[in-house]
Amino acid sequence: MKLEFIDTHCHLEMEAFDKDREEVIARAKDANIKYIINAGSDREGNLKGLKLSSMHPQIYSAVGIHPHDAVTLDETLFQELNEWVKKPKVIAIGEIGLDYHYLNSPKGIQIEVFRRQVNLAQNVGLPVIVHSREAKNDTLRILREEITNTTGVLHCFSGDAHMAKKAMELGFYISLAGPITFKNAAKLREIVQTIPDEFLLIETDAPYLSPIPLRGKRNEPSFVKHTAQAIADIRGITLNDVGRITTLNAKKLFRIGEIKEQGEIAYKIRDSLYLNITNKCTNKCSFCVRTRTSYVKGHNLRLEKEPTVLQVIKAIKDPKIYKEIVFCGIGEPFLRLDVIKKVSKWIKKQGGKVRVNTNGHGNLIYGKNIVPELKGLVDSISISLDAENAEKYKKICKPADSGAFDSMLSFVKEARNVIPDVQLTVVEIPQIDLAKCHELAKELGVKLRVRNFNVVG
Repeated sequence: MKLEFIDTHCHLEMEAFDKDREEVIARAKDANIKYIINAGSDREGNLKGLKLSSMHPQIYSAVGIHPHDAVTLDETLFQELNEWVKKPKVIAIGEIGLDYHYLNSPKGIQIEVFRRQVNLAQNVGLPVIVHSREAKNDTLRILREEITNTTGVLHCFSGDAHMAKKAMELGFYISLAGPITFKNAAKLREIVQTIPDEFLLIETDAPYLSPIPLRGKRNEPSFVKHTAQAIADIRGITLNDVGRITTLNAKKLFRIGEIKEQGEIAYKIRDSLYLNITNKCTNKCSFCVRTRTSYVKGHNLRLEKEPTVLQVIKAIKDPKIYKEIVFCGIGEPFLRLDVIKKVSKWIKKQGGKVRVNTNGHGNLIYGKNIVPELKGLVDSISISLDAENAEKYKKICKPADSGAFDSMLSFVKEARNVIPDVQLTVVEIPQIDLAKCHELAKELGVKLRVRNFNVVG
């Protein structure tokens, strides 16, 4: 898949681009910026932005009155705003919100204008692009009180972890810009690590806030790749992963471009290739990604039908170019043991390495010990422990069979004798006693890896 990005917030209509605007747009295209969302902030800026989006197929408009200019939103301007939102390339209301740092407009007026524009967005079914500076409590309160049938994004996020959490609970995306690359942004980078993939967006806010190594220069859409690379480094993924995740999210939020509907059989994350061979599972874990989305790292994993052995092999192509090939979709791969065995045999012949991510129910599924059948085919196996005892496992994972926990432990013991690398995993959620999980792993003689909640893939 071609690397591409969407700059979800910039101001190309501003005077800073008057001398070379067309060159800036051309550079964005050369830098694989698929779409640009130009956000209005005052009457003149909105009109110029609308003209830009009408001239360039890759540019869309958001229209709104910035909190700095809240005092200008009289009835005449509000009626114009009502007309602008009807235009075909207007995909959001923004940039709107609250800014208590400069107070160019009084707080009371900012709040009134913010509410009014949020209600307009609700009436016309558009998302909102929210500016919030030193106004966390009022921003969250107004969104909580007013938002019922739309959503949006906190643009150029500069808040704290609590603000991000509460915004995401309302269905809001978190958009990151150049400041995450700044030396004094340690706390913001910590927050970047915790944002689930499905809430992540990127932007430039050009001409402002150029990222390092371009700080001090005028910002422009092509520079968004530096912010994307910083996010990749912080989250331990690749630039391609960030591009794919954030492009999908922007398309979903703003309803632009095409989204691939067909589920993927093979999908790349970092330098490994993952195989999605079934969506069925013997558990119904409360924390499972499949309960809230069909996507993992921007890949659609919802299969229309299960792939054949030949289809899986064709999807892999060359196993040697990957660190490993991993059987891991949004289902339990051992439900298709025959596919695992045949595909793994082919991968090994081609010089590839095989890992299986499983809930450890393989022996329970088939009523026999299947582990010897994996000898020489599987190099490593990751087994979801997910609880320190059977009672808690039953409550959290909701297995189809009451003996699932004990069967899983037995599977671990068998795997140690056959598979070179065996590890247990557990998701860090409040109900789980991690110390006891570590003790259990030690008793079983295997490693334990703790996975962060909401971090998938």
